Amino acid sequence: MRVAASVLRWWVRLSGLVQLVLGGLFWIGSQLQLIPLHMLNGVLLVLGLWALAGIAAVARVDVRWVAAAVVWGVLTVALGMTQAQILPGDVHWVVRVVHLLVGLAAVGQSEGLARRIKTRPDRRVAARAVGGAV
Repeated sequence: MRVAASVLRWWVRLSGLVQLVLGGLFWIGSQLQLIPLHMLNGVLLVLGLWALAGIAAVARVDVRWVAAAVVWGVLTVALGMTQAQILPGDVHWVVRVVHLLVGLAAVGQSEGLARRIKTRPDRRVAARAVGGAV
């Protein structure tokens, strides 16, 4: 589980970096033809978050953290897919900032889940320590 969590953690980190670079380009009005790539990568980032949530559930991380990650993933995708229609015009920058913060929080959620997965005691080691079967 810990290896999978590490792989997914890096997946989300790299996806997040790509999202920041592409988002920055879009913010200055450049490379707008790459918006579909940005959207696809955003979905892949959220899938990584959800996979970490699944591993966290199996690792018996507090269900509130798992549920928060799942709900945050839904919010992230919903905002990303609809942001162009929200507050068009001069105040659309507010939506862009919210979009950035929601995406960063999704990456932060994945970091928190991965850390919690890694700090959970390995049940096999614990079972051996008390003489139980695995």
